[in-house]
Amino acid sequence: MSQVNGPEEGETEVGRAFRVRGRVQGVGFRWWTRREAERLGLRGRVRNLPDGDVWVEATGPQVAVEGLARRLRHGPPAAVVTEVREAEPTKLPPPVGFVIDV
Repeated sequence: MSQVNGPEEGETEVGRAFRVRGRVQGVGFRWWTRREAERLGLRGRVRNLPDGDVWVEATGPQVAVEGLARRLRHGPPAAVVTEVREAEPTKLPPPVGFVIDV
């Protein structure tokens, strides 16, 4: 997990990555993740992995990133999430907004 000072004085901004397993491809998981992240004011990316998992990176206020982490454990209605593992974020800078990588 990386930390930098956020735009508001005293606000901590964090960057975290998650690998989501289960029935998470072909069920709208990436679009759902982007919508949830945008609601929380996060920047980052989400993409499908070749092995059927979904990779999520999120940057923003710590409380918002933790909120997304909780939501990822359930996913959209058609998903069946069996595991969410925190991972080391990539070295890529977060994009403006939250994007779906293809």
